[in-house]
Amino acid sequence: MDAGETRASLKRAAETGDLAALTALGRHMLVELPYMHREGVGHIIEAAQKGEPDATHMVSVFAACGAGLPQDWSAAFDYMRHAAGFGSSLARAQLALLSNKEWQHARDHIDIDTLLATPEPRIVSPAPRISVIENLLPHVLCDWLIERARPHLKPAQVYSRTTAEGSIERGRTNSAMEFNIAETDLVVALVREKIARLTQLPMHAMEHTQVLHYTPGQQFFRHFDFFEPSIPTHAREIEARGQRLATFLIYLNENFEGGETDFPEIGWRYCGRKGDALLFWNVEGRAPDRRTLHAGLPTTRGEKWLLSQWIRGR
Repeated sequence: MDAGETRASLKRAAETGDLAALTALGRHMLVELPYMHREGVGHIIEAAQKGEPDATHMVSVFAACGAGLPQDWSAAFDYMRHAAGFGSSLARAQLALLSNKEWQHARDHIDIDTLLATPEPRIVSPAPRISVIENLLPHVLCDWLIERARPHLKPAQVYSRTTAEGSIERGRTNSAMEFNIAETDLVVALVREKIARLTQLPMHAMEHTQVLHYTPGQQFFRHFDFFEPSIPTHAREIEARGQRLATFLIYLNENFEGGETDFPEIGWRYCGRKGDALLFWNVEGRAPDRRTLHAGLPTTRGEKWLLSQWIRGR
């Protein structure tokens, strides 16, 4: 069944009052071509207003991210409470996680300012610009992100130099899970908000958040994260969506050896402890900074988990 047939089938079911179908229709419009973002958000909001649990969870994320709704963290947690009351197990688990209380009593114990607080970055290199942020995420949130990603891992891709699409190449051997807007939960949104505050770049400029997984021997060979303006497909991507200004990495576990993030041009390697983060800027002014050449070195023992966030110029 192609995308048009899928949508037609879901629309027919939604017109009978099937709220799960209405929610699925909205999700499909958000994440599958041809995208219809405004209509997709509208369907999900309508389903949430009628008490559909998954739709209400998604509206919570919309409010947290400012996607289709004004950004409002207090409203996001209120919607999450409603989703939990409607029966969303995902909403209940997040409320308990973020409050350390039973989900029924969680909303009154959530301190949003504390959840969104960020430590002071420590500059480790002024040129290229690299900073370390220690203890950015509590361990329980790191564990949550790993378990959310684990069932959805696929071979990690790189941006093709010729097709303007993701492709699997020999230079990158790890796996990854990408959180599109339909997969994003309130924990992921919270992480994105922390990154936005640390970089002073808007959440709307961020690509989909990814969780990366490396088993022993897997690696990401030396590469740049910026788009190369001299490559036509990259130049068109810069024109359409902006340059990748910054890369933000959060280390989600510690029980491995090797796996450092290596910057050979400046002779520096880093492997954070669980919950630590690394920020580096891929450009200097408007020009790509070639001193940001880096690699994810192979792990030699254990599994490595990492959150990766690329941030665009617009």
